[in-house]
Amino acid sequence: MDYKLILFEQRGGRGEVGLITLNRPEKMNAWTHEMRDEILHAMDRVNNDPDMGAMVITGAGRGFCAGADIGAMFKTRLDDADSENGGPKQPSTAAKWVKAVRAAKPMIAAVNGACIGVGLTQILSCDYIMASEKAKFSCAFVKMGVVTELASSHYLVQRMGWGNASEVALTARMIPGAEAVQLGLADRLVAHDDLVDEAVALAEMMAQNPARQMRMVKALFTQNGSDEDLDAVLARETEALELAYQSPEHKEAVNAFLEKRKPDFRKVAEQ
Repeated sequence: MDYKLILFEQRGGRGEVGLITLNRPEKMNAWTHEMRDEILHAMDRVNNDPDMGAMVITGAGRGFCAGADIGAMFKTRLDDADSENGGPKQPSTAAKWVKAVRAAKPMIAAVNGACIGVGLTQILSCDYIMASEKAKFSCAFVKMGVVTELASSHYLVQRMGWGNASEVALTARMIPGAEAVQLGLADRLVAHDDLVDEAVALAEMMAQNPARQMRMVKALFTQNGSDEDLDAVLARETEALELAYQSPEHKEAVNAFLEKRKPDFRKVAEQ
């Protein structure tokens, strides 16, 4: 695929991190279905490349993502609804997006500026959210006469707790990066000029670990993070652990420890 709305490059000491940059700076990287499809394609590139173990998503220019492109998304939907035949129905993409992020190799969001509406909700299911000092967040849906999506009614509560999530979603106010970290909406605040390097460094650290087991851990977090049935939680962990015990990555880790060397998880993954 030739990307028109994103940039993609490999970063890290051995190119083990895929860096995805939303690239509509003249529109503050406003989100469209086409941009989503390009991001998903880039994610697949990382997932299917044994030499890459993690990815970072950030934005070009002053903003991370200023939300949906109002003309391309909302106005088109209204025009379709007002047409004689009701217009074509757009299929829901929420499940596809959230499932793709949760099933992917580790994914870090590096928020460099305005992160509004779907700009915010698309990253809530990421594994880590890093904010620059210039980052600004807004769960702006109620101001547009709509509601939260991309499972954000789940992830906002998971990240922030009931009260903070309610305040953020019901006021739709703009939240500076430092406050976002304090509230739990983001995970770390870094200097603006260091943002991408810091995010890549963290992704590079994750990428040293076996991709299969990291994706298994993500699946456990997805399934168990809010499940109050501890028997079900334990059963899933036990099943995953039994699979991990039989994996070549586990054997390599044990042998590397005993032989006092670094494990080579990429080599065994290719076997």
